[in-house]
Parts: sequence; C-alpha cells; structure tokens
Amino acid sequence: MTNTGMFFRMLFSAVFRRRSRAVMAVVASLVGAATLFCLAMICLAVPQQMNEEMRAYGANLIVTPTESTNADGKAGIDKAMVQHTTEMVKAKGSAKYATYRYENVRVNASPYVMAGVNAAQVKNLNHHWVVDGSWPTDGKVLVGRDIADAIGLRIGSAIPIGYRASDNASTNGTSSNSSIDQQTKDGRVSSDIMDTSGTEFRVAGIVDTGGSEDSIIYATNADVNKLTGITRGVDVIEYSAGASDLAGLVSSINDMTSMHVKAQQVTKITASDTRIITMLQTLFWIVSLVVLVLTLVGVGTTISSIVSQRRNEIGLRKALGASSRAIGTEFYIESSLYGLIGGLIGTAIGYGLAGWLCMAVFERSIVFNWWLALISVLFSALVAIVASIPPVHRATRIDPAVVLREE
Repeated sequence: MTNTGMFFRMLFSAVFRRRSRAVMAVVASLVGAATLFCLAMICLAVPQQMNEEMRAYGANLIVTPTESTNADGKAGIDKAMVQHTTEMVKAKGSAKYATYRYENVRVNASPYVMAGVNAAQVKNLNHHWVVDGSWPTDGKVLVGRDIADAIGLRIGSAIPIGYRASDNASTNGTSSNSSIDQQTKDGRVSSDIMDTSGTEFRVAGIVDTGGSEDSIIYATNADVNKLTGITRGVDVIEYSAGASDLAGLVSSINDMTSMHVKAQQVTKITASDTRIITMLQTLFWIVSLVVLVLTLVGVGTTISSIVSQRRNEIGLRKALGASSRAIGTEFYIESSLYGLIGGLIGTAIGYGLAGWLCMAVFERSIVFNWWLALISVLFSALVAIVASIPPVHRATRIDPAVVLREE
C-alpha cells in the first residue's frame, strides 16, 4: 500500500472511530454555514425586494406640467404626453402609474379638493391605502377620512358637490369674470356667491392613509368632466418606478423642455428605502461576525477534544518517526473534511431557510446563487481549518517520551 493510501486509510479510520466527535464538528460547521448562507442570500435579495415593497407604498417619481395653460386653453398634461412620459419611465425599468386631475369644489359651501382619477390605476399604485367600502365609480366618490369625519359622512351617504369656475381660475385658465351672475345646471356655479346645492354623489368608500389623501374627494374622470363642464389634461402623474438610476431618469425628462413637464423624486420614499436597506445590511454583518466567532469556537473546541482523545496515538506515531508536519496535515485535512460536509449540508439548509423567509416576508421566491453556494462551502472548510490551528499546534508539540511514560 502506498504512503498516500495509508494516509487516507488512517484519516478515515480516525474519523469513523470517533463518530460522535465528528458529528459535533460537522454540526458546528453546518450551523455556521446555514446561518451565513441564509443571511447572505437575504442580504443580496433584500435591496431588490425592499425596493419593490417600498414602491408599493406609493410613488417615488412625480411628473407635473411646467405650464398651466397650453395652446388650446386647457390646462394639464394631455393623454399623448402622459403616454410618452410613461414610455420613457418604463424604458428604464418596470413602472406603475396613476394620473390625477385636481379641482376646487364646494360641499355645503365649504371648500374642498376633488381629484379625477382612474380608480384601477390608483388602487394598483397605492397598496397602502386603507379603503373602507369601494373605489369611486360613476356617480359615487371616495372620500378622505378627514372630510368624512368633518361632515359626518358614511358609506352610502349623499354628498352635494358644487363647482365654481372662479375657484379654479388659476388652475385651468378660466376667467373668473366670465358669466359672473350665472349658475349652470348640475351644481356648477360660476359666480362668487355659492349656494349649498350641487351635483349629488353617493359615498362609495372612505380612504384612510394618515396623510394628505385623507383631505381629498376622489371621483372618476368622467364625473369630474361632467361636474366642471371642462375636459382637460391631468395635473400630476405619479410613478412607482423601478429604474436603477432614478436621478438620471428625472434629469432626462427635465432636459426635454419641449415636453413641458417636470419630474422630481419623492425623496421621502427613496430615503426610507436606502436607510432601511443600509440598516439591514449592517445587521447582516454584525450577525455574521457573531456566527463566525461561534463557529470558530465550536469547531475549535471539537478539534481540541479530538486531539486530547488521540494524544497517546500522536505520541506513539512521533516515537515511530512520524513528523510534526505529517501529523498536522492529517488533522488539517480531517478538519477541512468536517467543514466541507457541514458546509454542503448547511448551505442546503440555509437556502431552504432563506427561501422560507422571503416567502413569509415578501411573498416571493428566491433564486439559488451557485457562486455564493460554492463560496459558502469553501469558506466553511477554511473556517474549520483556521479553528483547528491552535489545537493542532499543541498536538504537534507533544513529547512522545512523556506520553509513553504515562502509559
């Protein structure tokens, strides 16, 4: 039998003779590899997942018109420009959007803001909105919680909404002096004297966000057109954009002055996104460091126990001429074997944990990273070798004469 064959025979014999100690070393490496691989997978997945989750809480990009009135006397961003702007945003990544047309209206002579919206767009963009009831449809409106509490509205309540052109003169370009003494039907009033009547709507639902949305009345675009007697463009386009370079996208939109629109980031969402991701990544490094230390201690303690049990064997082998280098190499290979086995099993368990956590928290699957798995297994073997250095160093310094005398 060759020296190499004899070496591996002794190695595997040593492992299987002390199965309980070997299992302990493998388990120590397994726990470390599983925890580190799970944390690493989550750390890589969290930025993308958090970006998507944060964008579910509203817009991170807002587009508004730079001019209040265009050539045909109608304010806002027309449909063609909405489509063009949306194409620019979607060219840089996935995006959801919603448009808003704002008008000043009166309810029982009190001023409020009404927004003409596409309910499906707003619902898809703002998952964080808590709506009691249903979204606006023809003849029915969605009322903010603050308004509902102030007026005493409930789902199904009637709400008379009036419109006066003078309240919106600066918004849609309509002169406040035109038809000053005339009232129009359907509750639209163009004079400065506002009665308490108006077009009667029903409350379809009440929205509660804890923000400025609670002070707005939402209706379909068709109902707003009918109420005002004016069909015009929208005042705001909100995007939940997945562009990696959001600042660059804003610049590209603003540089095209011919579009007559301006874009800006919603810094509150963007800053929150970045801050949370940074905190999670910092937590990952702290936990990883703790796990690494515990793994080193666990593997090192197990190897020390194995060395203590084999103290007599080591002394006998040294007495028969075995070099310290040969004995140290055997222990290092034995430790790396424990690390490799623990790393393989731990990586598989870590992937399972990471997948479960991502499904539980983000409700999305996670893609297996082969390069990270390879690094995890090799790192486990390296940690096991490093952890075994102190006890192996002590083993190679055993004096065979002392050991044999103890026998």
